[in-house]
Amino acid sequence: MLEAARGALYPVLPLRDIVVFPHMIVPLFVGREKSVRALEDVMKDDKQILLVTQKNAAQDDPATSDIYTVGTVGTVLQLLKLPDGTVKVLVEGGQRARIVRFAENPQFFQAIAETLAESAGEQQETEALARTVVSQFEQYIKLNKKIPPEVLVSINQIEEPGKLADTVAAHLSLKIPEKQELLETGTVAERLEKVFGYMEGEIGVLQVEKRIRNRVKRQMEKTQREYYLNEQLKAIQKELGEGEDGRDEMAELEDRINKTKFSKEARDKALAELKKLRSMSPMSAEATVVRNYL
Repeated sequence: MLEAARGALYPVLPLRDIVVFPHMIVPLFVGREKSVRALEDVMKDDKQILLVTQKNAAQDDPATSDIYTVGTVGTVLQLLKLPDGTVKVLVEGGQRARIVRFAENPQFFQAIAETLAESAGEQQETEALARTVVSQFEQYIKLNKKIPPEVLVSINQIEEPGKLADTVAAHLSLKIPEKQELLETGTVAERLEKVFGYMEGEIGVLQVEKRIRNRVKRQMEKTQREYYLNEQLKAIQKELGEGEDGRDEMAELEDRINKTKFSKEARDKALAELKKLRSMSPMSAEATVVRNYL
């Protein structure tokens, strides 16, 4: 790394399917040769690397135009070379940074970048938004079972609104362009408002998913209960020696109903009575009445 440009010239690590926010500690698996070389260079110096996300995750060999210009200056906390040649690295997001231009380096991506200062916005509004975001996040966690409850404890302990916005954003199930938009939003109040908006949308989707799951569960329970009761009835009929004879009688009655010229109303009534008869004990008085009716 060029000593004269230190503090502005960074090795660049293009990321797929993840946006690293400030204060975020995340493990990454790196396999591309350029990226591995960038990490090797970082470990010789101050372990600072620019973490930027690809616009298209499917791009295996991205060009500079395929990479977002705003990312996070990360610190490599741990690096482990795996037997298959890939690298597992633990990084911590630091300041936001914008790429000014890419440097010419055939070995790996390298760029001149400027760190971006945060703008707090109006204090009262920012504090009110922060409280609202924490309250909404509590509801979000109750619906999203993938997030451990202890995350809420750590969220409640964050005093800086900017850090709060970034930490909550990192836990939301958003698409990459949406997370990138949050990363690029420099004003804290505006970022909190966007986080709240995205969270509201996510909560709406999760509530619909929950209703669907409950509806399907009730239907499955009803189906299982009906199956269980029918199996019980068959077992009782078998014990009483009524199974095969009963089925033959029902089949004969159904066949006669289908062959007889009824009005629609009369046919529906006859089939309803037949259904009722199937669920009765053949020896009961009520079954005799229904059988005679049919």
